[in-house]
Amino acid sequence: MAHKITDACVSCGACAEVCPVEAISQGDSQYVIDADTCVDCGSCAANCPNEAIVAE
Repeated sequence: MAHKITDACVSCGACAEVCPVEAISQGDSQYVIDADTCVDCGSCAANCPNEAIVAE
């Protein structure tokens, strides 16, 4: 199960910095997670200061 970034994202980039498989990139208005690349490690959610990342 991949994670997803909600509208609470403020595009700080904390999640992308800790993703071990580089599944997170800047989208049009916020960061997005590529579900096919995500290994569901939870590093992004644990490091998000706004709790904007949830299990999908």
